[in-house]
Amino acid sequence: MPFSRFHPEATPAARVGLGLAAVGRPGYINLGRARDLPADRTREALRDRTHQLLDAAHARGVRYVDAARSYGRAEEFLGAWLRDRPDAAGDMVVGSKWGYTYTADWRSDAETHEVKDHGAATFDRQYAESRALLGDRLDLYQIHSVTLESPALTDPEVLGRLARLAASGVSVGLSTSGPAQAAAIRAALEVTVDGRPLFRTVQSTFNVLETSAGPALAQAHAAGLAVIVKEAMANGRLAADTAPPALRRIAAQTGTGPDAVALAAVLHQPWAGVVLSGAATVEQLDGNLAAATLKLDETPRAALAALAEPPAAYWRQRSALPWQ
Repeated sequence: MPFSRFHPEATPAARVGLGLAAVGRPGYINLGRARDLPADRTREALRDRTHQLLDAAHARGVRYVDAARSYGRAEEFLGAWLRDRPDAAGDMVVGSKWGYTYTADWRSDAETHEVKDHGAATFDRQYAESRALLGDRLDLYQIHSVTLESPALTDPEVLGRLARLAASGVSVGLSTSGPAQAAAIRAALEVTVDGRPLFRTVQSTFNVLETSAGPALAQAHAAGLAVIVKEAMANGRLAADTAPPALRRIAAQTGTGPDAVALAAVLHQPWAGVVLSGAATVEQLDGNLAAATLKLDETPRAALAALAEPPAAYWRQRSALPWQ
């Protein structure tokens, strides 16, 4: 089924999606994982946590869920939930990604957690794996973390495979990372196969600290692509006590948490289709969902805009976050 069946305007909560990066594997770079997850992060414990989050998300109106081959067992956990809860599953639109291979063997202290490859052989292997776990519930398949150097934007073998996937009814998208996201987005907008634009969605990092992709995402939206925003919480830098003082002040004034304010700032962007929550607990999810109905006037939005960092500095700090 194509991503086009997703309607984020249906309810306020539908503009918030659930990303599974934080709960599909024991190690990740988000701050506060020792507090958010059980000390014994077994497969069973994280499967149960993932299912709790999916149950809560669906009950509250969330209708998009985002996984990836490199998110440990996220696709496995999601696939089991889709099979076990068919009534709820029918409402959910499912996206996943290929291009990174999970290599940590369920360890938080692994030397290497994932390996990137955007070649045709990796697509063939990972698409087969995704289909084995998600079946025909896969609505959107995205290239994971495209940069200008990615061969996925120019390799005719990869582009041909993606075009055939799109023709089969699965929407094709890409995600971006790094200080040159804007250039990668604009390059992707130029990719066509047989005269037709290939990509239907773009997923990028955008938050009050890292806004450099904004103009390119507006351009993608104007070209008809659905825009998905990831890392709107800056991997935990905008949550609770780690949030900048200005963000905490606005949260106090609005009677919400810093997370809701940070997400609301992104939802106010006219090009933002769906903004992912990376919640690891149901309590965090509820706090994130408060953003869906939070209105920010020009004064707090200007204060938040002043928090933006140079892209190179932001991504240096992100790359220094430890896996934990």
